[in-house]
Amino acid sequence: MATDIATLEKRYFDVCKRQGILPNKAIVAELFKAKLKKARHEVSSLVVLLDDLKDVDFYPLLNLLMEIDSSEIDAVDMINRSSCALSGEHVSPLLRAVNKKLRVVDIRDISFGKDFLLDLSQRGLTCQVLNLRSSHFRKLNMVGKFVQMRILNLDFSASLTSFREDCFTFMPNLKSLSLCETRIANLWTTSAALSKLPSLVELRFQNCLSCSDTRSSPVSSWNKVNEGIDSSHRDFGLYIELPSLNGEAIPYLHSNVEDEDINDYDANHDVRSTTEDSSDDSEVDFSGHRQDFGLVELLPDLPPGWNDLVDLQNEISFGTLDMQDEDPFSPGSSNSRHMSYIAPKKYVSHHPSPICYEKHYRDYMIASLPNLKILDNLHIQKVDREIANDIFRRHFEYLPYNMNNKESVVSILQKRELRANPTRTHTSKKKFSYASRKAQHFYSRSLSAAKAGSSAWPTLHPLSISGSVSRDERRSFRPRQFEYHPSDSSLMVFGTLDGEVVVVNHESEKIVSYIPSLGAMNSVLGLCWLKKYPSKLIAGSDNGSLRLYDIKSMPTISRGIYRTPPVAFDEFDQLTSVHVNSTDELFLASGYSKHVALYDIISGRRLQVFADMHREHINVVKFSNHSPSLFATSSFDQDVKLWDLRQKPNQPCYTASSSRGNVMVCFSPDDHYLLVSAIDNEVKQLLAVDGRLHLDFAIASTGSSQNYTRSYYMNGRDYVISGSCDEHVVRICCARTGRRLRDVSLEGKGSGTSMFVQSLRGDPFRDFNMSILAAYIRPSSNSEIVKVNLLASSDHDKVHSYPQQSHIINGLGG
Repeated sequence: MATDIATLEKRYFDVCKRQGILPNKAIVAELFKAKLKKARHEVSSLVVLLDDLKDVDFYPLLNLLMEIDSSEIDAVDMINRSSCALSGEHVSPLLRAVNKKLRVVDIRDISFGKDFLLDLSQRGLTCQVLNLRSSHFRKLNMVGKFVQMRILNLDFSASLTSFREDCFTFMPNLKSLSLCETRIANLWTTSAALSKLPSLVELRFQNCLSCSDTRSSPVSSWNKVNEGIDSSHRDFGLYIELPSLNGEAIPYLHSNVEDEDINDYDANHDVRSTTEDSSDDSEVDFSGHRQDFGLVELLPDLPPGWNDLVDLQNEISFGTLDMQDEDPFSPGSSNSRHMSYIAPKKYVSHHPSPICYEKHYRDYMIASLPNLKILDNLHIQKVDREIANDIFRRHFEYLPYNMNNKESVVSILQKRELRANPTRTHTSKKKFSYASRKAQHFYSRSLSAAKAGSSAWPTLHPLSISGSVSRDERRSFRPRQFEYHPSDSSLMVFGTLDGEVVVVNHESEKIVSYIPSLGAMNSVLGLCWLKKYPSKLIAGSDNGSLRLYDIKSMPTISRGIYRTPPVAFDEFDQLTSVHVNSTDELFLASGYSKHVALYDIISGRRLQVFADMHREHINVVKFSNHSPSLFATSSFDQDVKLWDLRQKPNQPCYTASSSRGNVMVCFSPDDHYLLVSAIDNEVKQLLAVDGRLHLDFAIASTGSSQNYTRSYYMNGRDYVISGSCDEHVVRICCARTGRRLRDVSLEGKGSGTSMFVQSLRGDPFRDFNMSILAAYIRPSSNSEIVKVNLLASSDHDKVHSYPQQSHIINGLGG
């Protein structure tokens, strides 16, 4: 038989008496209210306000809560509105004292400490509604059991950037999730994490207000309050209709909203925090400041329609959106059957997270989460899903090489072995020969697709150099440029801001050869290996110094002896780039000038200076991979030019123009294409033969004139990787279709420590592997090379924070 509330109350008084303390007035008042509700045959709930508790109240309250499950009380709500005198070590036992009847836990703006949040995430809770608004999670990892939870609110968690791979694994009944004004930005890892929520029907990354949608307004779980909760306890920050005790009621939203398409967002919206911290790599961060909330948060019970009259302090209006770039409704399009659908032309967002500004954000989320019914307060109609699926197919690759279905590696290997055996396949010699040729590429691509499809969180590993540069000291380096070796898969060379050249085995992370600056070089901006002489490389620094080194003759420590001294070439002032031709006979140098210098490697002489090749300085010069006389130049005058040494380059073979200054140009491995990268994410692929546009990757710009973009090929010429010095993501696009495969986000240590892409290279020996030279704006931190493996899933590797150099340096070199 259930314990009546009067008996509970008496036991509470007895425990207080034994402890020699007075009963807490707030708890006594709540017990009295519960008795009244039970007498009126209403839902009898006990609301515990943590704000009213002190440490002395802990033991009597814990004793009371442990008897709740066997009592007449139907539900317990535990709420924290502001600062709380109760310590975090006491809050956890109170939350877990109640099991089946724990209903709402509202602990927003908590001050219980990092250990409390970690414990909550790892062990879980039995509540149905959890409000952690304004919490200090940095990388969410709620792997504990939250089996009963239906609603989770993480709004205004300004430190939250991403999810761990196993996050949400034990939330089978979560239906509603709100993540407004967090720092979540990556579409791929976010959708992969959310796909593990089988019951999720409502998701919110922003409040959509003041909308002119012609469809019926959705009603939402965030704004209705269960009548069983006394009005004095409704200031939760998360406004909900609580699930009924039998678990059948599903909350719905209440807000007028319109559909969205933020394709033309000007990303001056800066999501980088300026707050630094010295915390460790914990998933919880307490360095941020408390958020200021808009009027909607302070007055949540406004009647329908009143939101339009509120002057929102953080409101963002995107005005009239041009929907023509999608063109899903134009005559003759595949979606012309949906002409009756009227897309809204005005969109107002409140407290958006950065992910909302990603191109095709809404369509991507709808296509990736087929069970979702409400996104950002707006119902998802059948026509929305059809259009979203069509946009996803046109702009994104579900799997590498446009594979449609995920397949296990074992299955692919079995098929490969069966097809490779002619006795099994019973094919003719001709057909078998064709199958064998096909298998060389088809099966390797299939294996890559299978591995990448199972690895939403790629391995990010900062290159840690374990060797010493002197006999009695170890030191850290400040890399500024790097290159993979063209024939030895284990080697990499990097030059530093201090003028050093370091050859490392990037697999063992040990120094192979080391060249100190010795006053001869400043920042090393140009590096290029020779192909026919794989032990040799050219290095150039920004003070004009040019050297040819043989790593077989280079010492491994700074006091070593050179067996063969390096070859010194005539200086090229303000150098930014060097590149060797395919026969290892010549190399070119460009810099902060309009000229290009041609050098003879064998004789060590400068042969010629080609003057005034562009109207502004030439950032990068590249020889083709197969023709020793063809080379391309990219300049900040917005032009890319192809030249031929056989024509004594007075006139270019052709000129191709960008709308902004060009930062990078490179040939595809087969020389069929030129990949051109201009400032602020203008990335295009040109036909190398005549400079015609082959593909525009249509990466969204940020609006920054100093967002220097660099792009290179990966997996031969199959994919393009692109990153910019003002952004923390590397975008991976198909070089054949332009579709986006994935973004790789870089994250630093602690809050406000996002990393930025200074340079990058695809690994020439390993599919879907690359290295990124990453930097952070904090001057005291060193830039570092981060190795990325898209085929290996590891969400536990930590990436440190890096300093970003000046915009002038970011704009120089490749």
